[in-house]
Amino acid sequence: MTSRKLYNVAVIGATGAVGGVFLQVAAERSFPIKSLKLLATERSAGKRVAFGEGEITVEATTPEAINGADFVFISATDEVSREYGLRARETGAIAIDDSAVWRQDPTVPLVVTEVNPDDVEDHRGILAIPNCSTTPVVMCLWPLHVRNPVTRVICDTYQSVSGTGTGAVRELEEQTRAWASGGSAPATVYPQQIAFNALPHIGSFKEGGYTSEELKMSAEARKIMHAPDLALSATCVRVPVFIGHSIAVHAEFERPWDPDEVRAILREAPGVVLQDDPASNAYPTPLDAAGKDPVYVGRVRQDMSHPNGVAMWISSDNLRKGAALDALQIAEEMVARGIV
Repeated sequence: MTSRKLYNVAVIGATGAVGGVFLQVAAERSFPIKSLKLLATERSAGKRVAFGEGEITVEATTPEAINGADFVFISATDEVSREYGLRARETGAIAIDDSAVWRQDPTVPLVVTEVNPDDVEDHRGILAIPNCSTTPVVMCLWPLHVRNPVTRVICDTYQSVSGTGTGAVRELEEQTRAWASGGSAPATVYPQQIAFNALPHIGSFKEGGYTSEELKMSAEARKIMHAPDLALSATCVRVPVFIGHSIAVHAEFERPWDPDEVRAILREAPGVVLQDDPASNAYPTPLDAAGKDPVYVGRVRQDMSHPNGVAMWISSDNLRKGAALDALQIAEEMVARGIV
């Protein structure tokens, strides 16, 4: 019997929100790890982090620290992604990055394995995962698009604070406690209070009034789906939810759909779970999606504003499928194809 090949893995940003979930997912899925280096800032160096049944000491991120790695998973700042993506490639490693730095680089595959797995073949040492709000949308649109091309999409997102990081999670906790005790807590991570509020402001505002987050969704969906003419407009909103992004999607197709046919396709879509029985109050929520791998979709109905339109509601865990799981699945796909 041929022994299973094992890989040297480095995780940059191991103490962050995504890094922590990545380690959980890698252990759950028994990714074939030979050695594992956990890297973070100098401030976090020396911390002990659980992995599987043991613990690993976090090291400072340095160029030398990734020498000998087969895979380098990066979940840190844009500056770190840029520097260490290139550094990993120079050493012969595969960098899988979750920042926006590489997503629109024409030489870097932007991959959701349920949608465009073949794109991993075109890598040049760096691969990117999309924004955590883009992934669930393309996973639900793609199986429909291959049967009846989608031409226009309107997305309104309801994104949790964990998408910003651990500091935002603490801020929501502190503001909620302060409100419950009759006090107040300052807004430092966000421009306004996030507790009991909704902020239509994710990323920076750009020319034309869209935010960087909204522009990412449009560009990323077109690249992943190989649909350069797809029209997609988004309004991205931060809401006081700890984990789990939700999206209201209104999609127009070349031909009319029977909603039952749409449900039947989504029911069989990889990585997607149809949860659509409003009469029994069965529909996706971020609370139910948190801690789970699938993308949940429901409230499927004909869009009453357009004869070829379909409306749906999606929820998924932004730290798992929106980031850590997608990164690991890219590595798994490359391993399965024998291209590492």
